[in-house]
Amino acid sequence: MTTPSWHVRSRTVHIDGRAVIEGRRVDAASGARFDNISPIDGRILGEVARCDAADVDAAVASARAAFEDGRWARKPPAERKRTLIRFADLMLAHEDELALLETLDMGKPIRYSKSVDVRLAQNCIRWYGEAIDKIYDQVAPSPQDSLALITREPVGVVAAIIPWNYPMLMAAWKIGPALAAGNSVVLKPSEKAPLSSLRLAELALEAGVPEGVFNVLPGYGDEAGRALALHMDVDCIGFTGSTRVGKQILQMAGQSNLKRAWTELGGKSANIVCADCPDLDAAVAGAIGSIYFNQGESCNAPSRLFVEESIREAFLDKALALIPQYAPGDPLDESTVMGAIVDAIQMKTVLGFIDDGKAAGARLLAGGHAARAETGGLYIEPTLFDGVESTMRIAREEIFGPVLSVLSFTDLDEAVRQANATPYGLAAAVWTADMSRAIRTSRKLRAGTVHVNQYDNDDITVPFGGYKQSGNGRDKSLHAFDKYTELKTTWIQI
Repeated sequence: MTTPSWHVRSRTVHIDGRAVIEGRRVDAASGARFDNISPIDGRILGEVARCDAADVDAAVASARAAFEDGRWARKPPAERKRTLIRFADLMLAHEDELALLETLDMGKPIRYSKSVDVRLAQNCIRWYGEAIDKIYDQVAPSPQDSLALITREPVGVVAAIIPWNYPMLMAAWKIGPALAAGNSVVLKPSEKAPLSSLRLAELALEAGVPEGVFNVLPGYGDEAGRALALHMDVDCIGFTGSTRVGKQILQMAGQSNLKRAWTELGGKSANIVCADCPDLDAAVAGAIGSIYFNQGESCNAPSRLFVEESIREAFLDKALALIPQYAPGDPLDESTVMGAIVDAIQMKTVLGFIDDGKAAGARLLAGGHAARAETGGLYIEPTLFDGVESTMRIAREEIFGPVLSVLSFTDLDEAVRQANATPYGLAAAVWTADMSRAIRTSRKLRAGTVHVNQYDNDDITVPFGGYKQSGNGRDKSLHAFDKYTELKTTWIQI
């Protein structure tokens, strides 16, 4: 039997925009809703609950009750492990549905929603589930008449606020370690892409996560998000999003109950290509593929490309030859590699940066315009600027769109200085055949992740996060448990 096309399935997919509180689908207490509009063609997918402070109070109370009675936190580790693995299995069983929700909601190509977002998100849940019964506490050196135990305990009620660019994966990065550690969670997805998070809550319940342990509240940041950050009964908040809002989250955490606040914020990542890079074609493919992946809507996108002057023309020739492969297309076509911009606000922002680049004197070599307007969707051509100066706005601010700024250099130390001359420090890269130079440069680059002779290779086993105004704390790996646990010392007199 032939599998129906993604277009056919998109017309019949079930959309439920109600919140999940205490294991039940519920409308916002106020009854307020907002339209969920797909950026692929402008269709209204459905109505979503517009949760606010009253709903936050209800969800936090539910999470607190679940934590205090131990229905999840005091389950045997092996049982929590089995539950999270079932959760991951269910995500795989529903991968087509989840991928379709993700593509319709925020516009990324269906090929990547399925092969990247669903696969990595379920792997994250599975990995943290497997980790539960493999992490040991410690016994400290102590006098003969004492026993000193150092144990990790769940922090309690965790609020998580995630962005719209990788909704399912960012949810998994937060809820995976938080649930594995025994916490109760209140998740607020972006109002621009809430659907996969709401479906995940249902799958978690089906897997055996108890009611009240995992709640999901769709809504706006200045309503539901603000209420979570200020709530006096939230013990910890994890936020991924813009640096501007991240600063507000930290302020609100301090203004309320001094809840632990962890942030993964913006980036303006530098990609440095030296003349002796071992494979120029690979460097070009890495630079182009990484900036245009996910429509450029990635916090670690290498949007500043520093190319040594002696190879700049050869590099640009190869880059311009590749760019047509990234022309935006129908996100529901499995051959499409670049999809839609998430909404009209982001579309206007990206086009505004492109106008600024042209006005500042940067040379527009490719793209620079809206595309596929006839579809009713939101698309921008892959854009490349040459002759960019470090003082230009397109070289200083996070664009979050398919725009690459090329800067040239003749001295590597000066390139590193410019690479570090930013308030951000999320990721960076250097391409060189000289391993001593690569190591020295990677040590000088002030970023949470530094790639050498590649870009974007990654795994759940390594931490992800930034220096400076790119945030604090780390997602992924065992280090993520540091955010969602408290260390307790128990000193026992023998």
